[in-house]
Amino acid sequence: MPAKKVNRSFPLNISSLSLALVFALPLALVLSGCDDKPEGNWDVPVLSKAWSVDGFAQPESVIYDLKDEVLYVSNVAGNPNDKDGKGFISKIRPTGEMIEEMWVEGLNAPKGMAIFDRTLYVADINTLVVIDLADKSVRRFEAIDAIFLNDVAVDANGRVYVSDMMDNVIYRLDGENFSTWIKSGVLDNPNGLFAEEDRIVIGAWGPISEGFNTTRPGNLKTASMDGQTLADLGSGAPIGNLDGVEGDGFGNYFVTDWMNGKLLFVRADGSFEELLDLNQGSADLAYIPSQGLIVIPMMNDGKIVAYKVE
Repeated sequence: MPAKKVNRSFPLNISSLSLALVFALPLALVLSGCDDKPEGNWDVPVLSKAWSVDGFAQPESVIYDLKDEVLYVSNVAGNPNDKDGKGFISKIRPTGEMIEEMWVEGLNAPKGMAIFDRTLYVADINTLVVIDLADKSVRRFEAIDAIFLNDVAVDANGRVYVSDMMDNVIYRLDGENFSTWIKSGVLDNPNGLFAEEDRIVIGAWGPISEGFNTTRPGNLKTASMDGQTLADLGSGAPIGNLDGVEGDGFGNYFVTDWMNGKLLFVRADGSFEELLDLNQGSADLAYIPSQGLIVIPMMNDGKIVAYKVE
């Protein structure tokens, strides 16, 4: 069925952050049922190509800085598991124009990012890298047992959440404490994270069998802010090998499927539509509501692509 065009004027979701490691609390993780359908616009958006820029080194994540109106891009630049110091962050304009290719160097394999209070947070294998946007000074918080830190989100209270895709863990930085927040097989190898007022939305990759292959695709899940309750978003039906998750402002989500190279529109009831058929490697996207722009790093292609939302 042809998608209905709508005028989307999205509210902006802004996260915040301070630094912290909380002591692990006992978790009574409960798998619950479907979320209620929220009020809002559920029409499937129509996308049109805006721009595409080549020349990146395995770009994994893109994040928009509202204050300076720039995009930061994490470049893995090698094996995603190697602590080789080759990774870096690029800085570009929302039009795709390069500002500074090597804005911050000396990282290992930087992946997901989040911004709060003029600070950029970057997941880097087993370390959360904290970069001051003003002077580029760097601090690091290591999770000793972490295997593959992947995405980052910040809640309204400034607490930072980091997924460990290979160990079914979500870490949290609270003040100066960086520790396990949730550890559970129910997470289904968590990748993308998106912070909402009362919960964290999680893009699950799916149970990994070999390499990055899965025995079944993942779906969206939610975690309560006290870390005690995990739930499927909707029915829990498989969706894909999920990577980036961004809210559309109406209770729905733009989600990338890395393995199958898709951009999906996932409703609050868990049902979904395919918006774009891309190449494998569609990674941790950014959504800029004020510009109606979705920006997707194509990790395997070494490029960034952008689409207007109508």
